[in-house]
Amino acid sequence: MARISKKAVIMNIYHKVDEVRMENGFLFLCVDGQSISKALIEISPVLVTASDKELSHYEISPSGYGIHWPLLDEDISIDGLLKIHHSPPQRNQLCNSA
Repeated sequence: MARISKKAVIMNIYHKVDEVRMENGFLFLCVDGQSISKALIEISPVLVTASDKELSHYEISPSGYGIHWPLLDEDISIDGLLKIHHSPPQRNQLCNSA
């Protein structure tokens, strides 16, 4: 049976996301210290048709990877908004080849 280490799990931090708000069909946020604004129509058809209540209930992932709207079951990645790509972290080989 596998054991789970009691050591703290180290999480990759992709972005620091602050000041998220939606107004007049736009998403405004601060990513890594830079102000970003995007038209909701460019991001997601689900967000465009959402109510103010649905839009105001969102969660930023702890790693800064993305934003989730649980009432809408909608997710966007910050990398996608910025049109960049992070490579997945390299994993250490856990098992030796036989």
